[in-house]
Amino acid sequence: MFCVDLAPFYPDSIRPEFMNRIRTFYIETYHDRFFSHPPAWFTMYLWLELLYHVPLSFWAVGALLRGDPKVPAHLLVFAVQTALTTSTCIADYLSWSEYSNAEKIELGKLYVPYLALCKLSHPALFI
Repeated sequence: MFCVDLAPFYPDSIRPEFMNRIRTFYIETYHDRFFSHPPAWFTMYLWLELLYHVPLSFWAVGALLRGDPKVPAHLLVFAVQTALTTSTCIADYLSWSEYSNAEKIELGKLYVPYLALCKLSHPALFI
């Protein structure tokens, strides 16, 4: 997340070169248009990741260890938001007519597991 998805948010002056290399490798390997030519809605998803997922993830680790009673509600919102944004990405890349089925399968190996993460973070979501 920090090295690929959120790398553009780092100012050039402080972004480590290894992040640029990882992101370039990702784009060249998977041909993921969301990162080479992101649509406006995908950029908004990255902002959600930065402003919501990152802080919630840091909070949730401690909250899970403490047994905080607010965890289920927060994880439900996390799971719904992740399922919605991931499903949008999957639906979009499946429509890319210039991509082969093999390329779409490779992208699926990266995106589909996030749907499993949604199920694990809140099992009631998909009942």
